[in-house]
Amino acid sequence: MEGLETYLIVATVIAAGVLLFAGAMGAARALRPQVRSAEKTLTYESGVDAEGSGWAQSQIRYYLYAFLYLIFAVDAVYLFPWVTVVKDLGWATLGEMGVFIGIIAVGLIHAIRRGVLRWI
Repeated sequence: MEGLETYLIVATVIAAGVLLFAGAMGAARALRPQVRSAEKTLTYESGVDAEGSGWAQSQIRYYLYAFLYLIFAVDAVYLFPWVTVVKDLGWATLGEMGVFIGIIAVGLIHAIRRGVLRWI
């Protein structure tokens, strides 16, 4: 009977979350002003009226910078805390971290081959 009680607790928490969300959305809908006008249907972007088409070409280098940021951020988030507790975790985690660093190294090698890390 212990297993069923845990499922009941989880179901109760999920139901409470759904009810809280539904109540908040219902209250927001009931309390907001609902004045419809033609101006509200216009496209509005940061105080500037929209001009031209909605298509714009973006540079691929921004994706490469985001890619590099992810490599270094993920490296810092996982590697530094792991180093502090490596003695407690054992040899299996050393192998797992080797695979992780290998994947990051593949990303860095890809960036180097693309010439992203050149300063000049």
